[in-house]
Amino acid sequence: MTSSAVPDPIGPTASPGPTGPTALSPSLSPVLPSPLQELSDERFGRRGLRLLLKRDDLIHPELTGNKWRKLAPNLRAAAGRTIVTFGGAWSNHLRATAAAGRLLGVPTVGVVRGQELADRPLNDSLARCAADGMRLHFVERSTYRSKTEPETLAAVLRAAGAEDAHVVPEGGSNTLAVRGCTALGAELAGRAGVVGVACGTGGTLAGLAAGLPGGCRALGIPVLKGGFLAAEVLGLQERAFGGRRGTWSLDDRFHFGGYARTTPELDAFAEDFTGRHGVPVERLYVAKLLYALVALAEEGAFARGTTVAAVVTGRPFPP
Repeated sequence: MTSSAVPDPIGPTASPGPTGPTALSPSLSPVLPSPLQELSDERFGRRGLRLLLKRDDLIHPELTGNKWRKLAPNLRAAAGRTIVTFGGAWSNHLRATAAAGRLLGVPTVGVVRGQELADRPLNDSLARCAADGMRLHFVERSTYRSKTEPETLAAVLRAAGAEDAHVVPEGGSNTLAVRGCTALGAELAGRAGVVGVACGTGGTLAGLAAGLPGGCRALGIPVLKGGFLAAEVLGLQERAFGGRRGTWSLDDRFHFGGYARTTPELDAFAEDFTGRHGVPVERLYVAKLLYALVALAEEGAFARGTTVAAVVTGRPFPP
């Protein structure tokens, strides 16, 4: 399929306004709004709290959760051009982008952190990307760290043979993505007092908080250590909306060692949660969010009578 024949993933009648895209190509049609599921969990109930799961993992079988909300507006902006994006060896974002490219017939290039990986067998995540047609371009870690600098980015695009591509940043968090994620907040209006979401690059939190009505706050649980995310979220909101929007905060205590890190305690928690409620729990993001919400409930962080919603942003890999 040539670029001129690529279907518009949003659709000719769509309005990508404050609640996001509304009409979609059949190949990418999502389930929106995503289901809202109430759980009976005594760890919340005995403190006078309700727990809801916002099942964004059910939006689309391959572009799950916040990956759909971030990618859909970028797919439209790409207009059939090659999409170049960035990620580590286990990046959920790279897999989602590769899947979108396959579904739409759009070429994709994944710039992968770690030149040393080029000579090794692909892990399961990168193998899935390659199977979906993504061309993988490995770069030195020092180059990757400076990938947002104009000269470095231009050099990477030249080396990848993709100078005219539509560039989507690591994690998919750009202005288009942030605006797309406002729909998540709008879908939760009147349903919860606190909405928790696991955070990698902060784009989902930035959009979620902007889309929530007054009186509802967003709580971000970073899955990376370092304490840098507040500035990133604020910067994303400034670029998308001209300033801070909504009520939001971060709790940095639940990264379990950093990105793609888990512990036996976290694994046991996730298995227990699945056993209690029948919900598969993705480890790198969702497990850390749910663990944090249980811990915060036990600490008395939520007032009695509060409805807490947890955004389930993805499913375990492989599905």
